[in-house]
Formats: sequence, C-alpha cells, structure tokens
Amino acid sequence: MSRRSKEEIKVVLTKPFSIDGESEADYRAPNLIQRILSLFKNVRPGSDLTHFKLPPIFNLPKSHLQCYGEQVFCTGTDVLTRLFGVAPYNPVLGETHHVSSGTLNVLLEQISHHPPVSALHATDEEHGIELIWCQQCVSKFNGASVDTEVRGKRQLKLLSRGETYEMNSPNLLIRFLPLPGVDWAGNVRVRCKETGLEAELRYGPKSFLGLRGSHRSVKGKIYETSTKRILFELNGHWDRKVTVKDNNSGKLRVIYNAEEVYSGLRTPVVKDLQGVEPTESVAVWSEVSEAIMSQNWEKAKEEKNAVEENQRLVSREMGSEGKTWVPKHFSLSYSKEGGWECSPIQQWVPPAPIVVPHT
Repeated sequence: MSRRSKEEIKVVLTKPFSIDGESEADYRAPNLIQRILSLFKNVRPGSDLTHFKLPPIFNLPKSHLQCYGEQVFCTGTDVLTRLFGVAPYNPVLGETHHVSSGTLNVLLEQISHHPPVSALHATDEEHGIELIWCQQCVSKFNGASVDTEVRGKRQLKLLSRGETYEMNSPNLLIRFLPLPGVDWAGNVRVRCKETGLEAELRYGPKSFLGLRGSHRSVKGKIYETSTKRILFELNGHWDRKVTVKDNNSGKLRVIYNAEEVYSGLRTPVVKDLQGVEPTESVAVWSEVSEAIMSQNWEKAKEEKNAVEENQRLVSREMGSEGKTWVPKHFSLSYSKEGGWECSPIQQWVPPAPIVVPHT
C-alpha cells in the first residue's frame, strides 16, 4: 500500500544477479562477520523469521518481488552466493512489480502480509506460455543456519499444446557455521495430467558441516504416471549444466546450460515513467535502496521505517473502517488441504513500463 501519487514517483533500479559478477558494481555488502554477529544478537534458535525486521545493513537494494520476478526471466546462476548474508526487503501489502523481458511480461503482487504471500503471473502471448505462482516463505533460525520453506503451487502452461505442469519449490538453506554457504534443498515433483508424465527432482546440498555431498546438485527422473516406468534420468548442477539420459537409447545430452541462459544481463530501464504505479517495488523502496547503495545506514533505517510505518497506518485505518484488503490483480483463496491459491484477474499480462534490455 502506498500513498504516493504518480507525480511523486521516483525509481531506483539495480542489475539482475548474474554469473558474470557485474551485478556487484551496483552494490557491495558490508563485512560478512559483522552482519552474522549482529543477527545472532537479535534472534534465538527456533525463531520464526517470517516477520523479523532486519536492519538495512542486511538488506539488498531489492524487494522480494523483484527477486521472484528475476527467477522467471533473468536470475543468474550465482544468485544464492550473492544473496548470502543479505536479504531483499519484505514486500508491503499491495506492493507490485511489473517488468517485461522481450515478449515475456511479468506481474507480481503481495496479496497478503500476515502471513506473507506473493503471487506471480507471467505470460508470453507470442510463444503461448503462461506462469502462475502463489508462494509463502516461512523461515526459521536454527542456530547455525536459516531454513526457508517455500510453500505454494507453481503452474507452467504451454498453451499451444494444452499442457499444464504443476510443481512445488525446493527449500532454501542458508548456512552460517562452520562453513558459510547457500543451497536449494529438498524434493520437487512436476506433474502433467495431459501427457501422463511426472518428474521427481532431488536438490542435494552438502552435509551440515559443508564437507561432503555434491554442491548445488540436482538429480531426478521422468516417468509414466500410470506404469512408473522411468523414461529419462537427469543429473547435474543447477548453477552449471544438467544432462538427461534416454533410458531406451542410452543417449546423453545437455538440456540446461546456465552460462548460456543467463549471460549478458543488463540493468532494467524505465520505458514509461507515467506508467509506473505508486505500488511498484522500485518506487516503494527507492529511497531505501538509494541509501543502501551509498551505505548511508542511518538514512536507510529512517526510510525503511517510513515505508513500514506507512503500511501499519493504512492497515489501522482499514481496520477502523471495517474494510478488508482485496488484491488488485489476483483473486485469493485458502484451504487447509491446498494452502494458498491465487488466480490472475487478467488473461494476459500487459507490456510493462519497466523493461530488461537485451544485448
């Protein structure tokens, strides 16, 4: 929720995380040990970090919504290493992020604050692709690590084929001691009813001590749902290459090469300032991001408190008037069996005022 008018909008954009390391030119985080010790002073093992308010020294100059959007079209392979020790802002209720990359248009909205739930809708009309995500991240501090469970359903629709793929997300593991590290961990299942196929993927981090195991590995299989007959086996690393083996022919081929997919990323640009909504992430957090990038921590703290206090004020006003928050771009439902689910109101996401240039 934002009280800014369009005449007052100011935006601060930063480069997507990339394997080439150039994104560090926008921002360099403060001393890692300093941040870890500061965190240990403020939380205890077993703490739920869902609504824990990080001081700006821990923040990236980005909102979670921006990072979710980058996952769709431009997150680089080393994103977890660069996220280690710093975190994006927790989006305020009603915050949005609207960006286009080529023919792919992406729209995100923070549709709930307690608990925090984010929705994503991305469409590429030219190629007949639609993505719908509804996710809630629940983080817990375990003394030497932070485990983040990513709840919710993700759908990928290949419209020209009439196929819908439903999947969950792996969990995020951030390890502080004895060796710092970040990795995806857990099982992911992908299912397509139309083709009768399923895939099971296992994201395997190193052991707790960080001394054994395969770093950033992913292994899995694709099989027929009805017969459980395995058709393909997958193996590799999600930040490098993943290969698939055809169990019938024995042939092996590369199906994913991170370096090819994410090379040459550039900072998004504002194509139409008048089209930027007051709720846009890069506008809501612009003053905070600017202060963080200049490492003016007092200013960053002041501006971050102002954003969060504005949300509390609007929430109190709505409560006193008996109003209930209604998302602008999604319909929202919840059940104990299925958790949070969202449906986009628009069939197609329109082109965004913020675009990602391509080399």
